[in-house]
Amino acid sequence: MKNIVISFVLGVIVAAMIGWNVMPSMMLKEVQSPYTVDETVAKIKANAEAKGWVIPSVKPLHKSIEKHSDGKLIIPPVMLVNLCNAEHAYNAIVNDQNKKISVFMPCTISVYEKTDGTVWMGYMNAKLLGDMFGGAVAKTMTHVDADQQNFIKFAR
Repeated sequence: MKNIVISFVLGVIVAAMIGWNVMPSMMLKEVQSPYTVDETVAKIKANAEAKGWVIPSVKPLHKSIEKHSDGKLIIPPVMLVNLCNAEHAYNAIVNDQNKKISVFMPCTISVYEKTDGTVWMGYMNAKLLGDMFGGAVAKTMTHVDADQQNFIKFAR
């Protein structure tokens, strides 16, 4: 009996360690773009607008880092493309118990250049996020995930 309990506890610990190590790659996705940073941002914007989304802002994070470090910290371009769909946002947070997920709004796709000169897009796995909350959030985030995939389809 003691061996069964020890085996069970070890199994739980190993499963938790695997989950802890795998979770970041499940929650945050990365796809290489065949285009420049500016071209990639333009394609994302065009694809999002074609699906009825709005782009409240495109923020040059790299410039903010440089500015707020008095020019001491310089990195290749990192653009934050903020995207919003009013209907999806409403459906996700209309109920008070779900309002806390507004911290993830607006949806953001980052477009960045790595030090080797390649351009990548980073985004959150909206479906997985929705699944963690369940209910209306899960239903809404399934639609958000499908739209996000459409926004970056040019890189696949």
